[in-house]
Amino acid sequence: MSTLAPSGPRPGSRATVPAPAPGAVRRSAFRPDIEGLRAFAVLSVLAFHASVPGLAGGFTGVDVFFVISGYLITGLLVGEAVTTGRIRLAEFFSRRARRLLPSAAVVLVAVAVAGAWLTVPLRRTDLENDVVAAALSVANWRFINQRTDYLAAGQDESPLLHFWSLAVEEQFCLCWAPLLAVLALLVARAARRGRALRPLATAVTALLTLGTFALSLHWTGGSVSLAYLATPSRAWQFGVGALLALLPWHLLRGPRVLRLLCGWAGAGALVWCVLRYDASTPYPGRAALVPTLGTAAVILAGTPGRRPDGPARYGVGRLLGLRGPRAVGRLSYTLYLWHWPVLVLAEARFGALGWPARAALTLASVLPALATTRWVERPLRRSRTVSELPRRGLALGVAAVVIPVVLALVVGTGTLRLLGPATPVDVKGLPPGAASGPSLLTRTGTPLEDGPVVPSPLQARASFPPDGACEVAPPVTSSPPCLFGAVDSPDRIVLLGDSHAGQWFSPLLSLAAKRGWALQELVKQGCPLPALSVVNPQLGRTYHECDTWRADSLARLAKGPKPRMVVVSSLNRYTDDRALLLRGWERTLKPLRALGVPVVYIEDTPVPGTDVPACVSGHLTEPEDCAFGRERARRPDPLAGRIAAGGLPGVRAVSVNPVLCPAGGPTCPAVRDRILLYRDDTHLTDVAAVVLAPRLERLLLPPARGGWSELMREEFDGPAGSRPASSRWLYDRGTCYPGCPAPRWGTGEVETMTDSTDNVRLDGKGALEIVPTRRDGRWYSGRIESRRSDFAPPPGGVLRIEASIALPDVTGPAAGGYWPAFWTLGAGLRDGYTGWPAIGEIDVMESVNGRDTVFGTLHCGTAEGGPCEEPAGLTSPRQTCQGCRGSFHTYAVEVDTAPGAEEVRWYLDGRVYHRVKASAMDAATWDRALKRGQFLILNVAVGGGLPAADGATAGPATEAGHPMRVARVTVSARQGAGR
Repeated sequence: MSTLAPSGPRPGSRATVPAPAPGAVRRSAFRPDIEGLRAFAVLSVLAFHASVPGLAGGFTGVDVFFVISGYLITGLLVGEAVTTGRIRLAEFFSRRARRLLPSAAVVLVAVAVAGAWLTVPLRRTDLENDVVAAALSVANWRFINQRTDYLAAGQDESPLLHFWSLAVEEQFCLCWAPLLAVLALLVARAARRGRALRPLATAVTALLTLGTFALSLHWTGGSVSLAYLATPSRAWQFGVGALLALLPWHLLRGPRVLRLLCGWAGAGALVWCVLRYDASTPYPGRAALVPTLGTAAVILAGTPGRRPDGPARYGVGRLLGLRGPRAVGRLSYTLYLWHWPVLVLAEARFGALGWPARAALTLASVLPALATTRWVERPLRRSRTVSELPRRGLALGVAAVVIPVVLALVVGTGTLRLLGPATPVDVKGLPPGAASGPSLLTRTGTPLEDGPVVPSPLQARASFPPDGACEVAPPVTSSPPCLFGAVDSPDRIVLLGDSHAGQWFSPLLSLAAKRGWALQELVKQGCPLPALSVVNPQLGRTYHECDTWRADSLARLAKGPKPRMVVVSSLNRYTDDRALLLRGWERTLKPLRALGVPVVYIEDTPVPGTDVPACVSGHLTEPEDCAFGRERARRPDPLAGRIAAGGLPGVRAVSVNPVLCPAGGPTCPAVRDRILLYRDDTHLTDVAAVVLAPRLERLLLPPARGGWSELMREEFDGPAGSRPASSRWLYDRGTCYPGCPAPRWGTGEVETMTDSTDNVRLDGKGALEIVPTRRDGRWYSGRIESRRSDFAPPPGGVLRIEASIALPDVTGPAAGGYWPAFWTLGAGLRDGYTGWPAIGEIDVMESVNGRDTVFGTLHCGTAEGGPCEEPAGLTSPRQTCQGCRGSFHTYAVEVDTAPGAEEVRWYLDGRVYHRVKASAMDAATWDRALKRGQFLILNVAVGGGLPAADGATAGPATEAGHPMRVARVTVSARQGAGR
């Protein structure tokens, strides 16, 4: 009667194949080789699902089942039509119902009950919906909808994923049996019904087979899930089996050896598919021809000829007809039904398992399969009471559908009640997000009252940006206009990238709306913004549409009105090849930089890699249990590093990751300040994005002051004891630069610089601490540099470098040798760490020995003498600074290149106290020292020539542990007149 019951969507997923629902044919037509063929198919599927090495093509077992089903079902129906002149549909569906549905119902009920115990509430609601779809034989369409929906990504595998193939067969039967019944009625009055029906049915079957095969090829190139799971794209495989039953193969003459070769060639093709196919095989498509025609060859080789004869002595049918394969074949349906739920529910309980454990669980599923066969399938199939009248079998089938559906609805409704309402969160009622600092929410606003997380896990699933259809799907190659806010405004922000850019839609729309600007969104699902070639899992092939969309978007920006700003973002995990990724970014950023507008890169947010809302639904009172590994979630960002090093002028990087995943621990939170951060395994909830809006606005558009634009702003947010952001700062270590061109840092210091948090750390209150320490009589301290080394005044403009610093709160003998400093060096020094002082050095602030004084210096020219009077440099008088020890004061320097006003100015709390004019030196010296880029340095030295010249040095009385604290560092530029 039938053969089937398969697995889930294939390549990439371990649940991809079908299994057998054994069917009944008349005993005279019994084929032991087909029963053995079922065994081969189901064992292939089981090995594939168990992830047994070398058997990655086991998903082709589904094709074997489909061909067998088409052969047996068609042979049964056509045989009845030829014999009686009609097809009794009620009897046909009654036999199927009592044979297949009760066993399936037992599994569905078991999964519904086990799922309520083993799965978290949010996953439970998905599972109960799967139960309903599986019971109603529409599971394949539910999974197609999920797997073709990019925004539904990140959810765990369903324990009922394998019911897709059972649904495909039932849908085929619901269409095929009535169609054959209609054809039988058309020829019912023919004198020789067989000769009239078979040609007509063959012609119809051939047309449908060719048509659906063409559709399968089309869908394989456009949507792997639709091609793999949809009934129309699989119907041609049933059609191949049907043609085997319809055509008069038994009349073909030929040597017996041809039959032997046909059978063994078909079996070899099936084995070859299991061994050679894998997740990279485009499927079904043309690749499905091999297992489909291989199965047909095996069936054809065993087709009886004119005279009854047993299986050929050396034929493959003799091997398949042995007792062992036949025993497995008889169990194939219930074994298939049980093995996948056992695997998935075990992993839901114990986590991911290796293939030996999966193989053992698959073997263990034989026990419930045997029990179901022994106490459910066989008694109902053989029951005279049930089989006596077709309506009884149909009633049994209806009951087998209704019972799991009702149970799933009851369990699902209770779970939904537990999870709370699914209505969207009113973002206007959210507490204000903090614009800076280590907290997600501002501490001056009204905090969320005690209660559940916001959004709830159920709400989080649907917490998408409200951008309509502007996050275009994989098949689309060009974004619609997608203008929001003040669409007629000449000022426009562009949001460009993949879905990780799209998650910033709400904050950017808020930013634009405040200023009366427009927001244009150019976002495509799963499409890397760097120019990379990738495979799209929804399409199942190379993502050519992404390349076309990227080129189209960049061309539109080049031709259209110039925006105020372009904001870009993208998942940074499309490749592990750092060099390839950077080359891709550079190709994309080149035309964006050519626009001559600010380009801001938002660093990729942490990627949990697990279904966060589902986890939180099971830990509503302890969401901290859903934290995920920091190292895995926050990979180094090569683009952010390149930007920080000044390798992409005109591009700025910003990050909200310090608040999403604070440093100082091995994990990142799923919930902060009771805000549920993620809607799946990778994207932020729109609620979290809205709360982050003030912070992102500050980073994207720092407050403008008198025409100044910020090039860098660091406020040292982060938890106590954590490190400064590695994307913006790097450590100097030891006692000199690499190669030791100047031992003891060239100034006679006695400390060793380290990257330990004993010496450099955040204080958790928005400040950096650099702390001298002493161990075993040796001094240690910290010295950090900005990665960027391109800080230079714009032509004819001004560069301003500023910091808010509290000097070490120590004085007298206890401060002997203390030498805190904030200063810069010319970028040229990093090319071999030579060239001082010609490359330029600006000491923005120095202080020694705990004095209540500070000073600034410019170094340039030659090592001895020269225009900067080296080695002392052009130093300011000591400036009295009462309260600078322990309290924050502002230290700044400006490099002014405006014609007629060329000078360097030093500021203390806004007051100019020192100037160096460009006229003090020749133009070449001025240019090399001040116009070719600088990097910043913060450090506390111990000992050395300058403290000694001041009359003190590090000694026994010097106290360790007094930090210099830095609350803010900014670098700003102001364009020259006429620019």
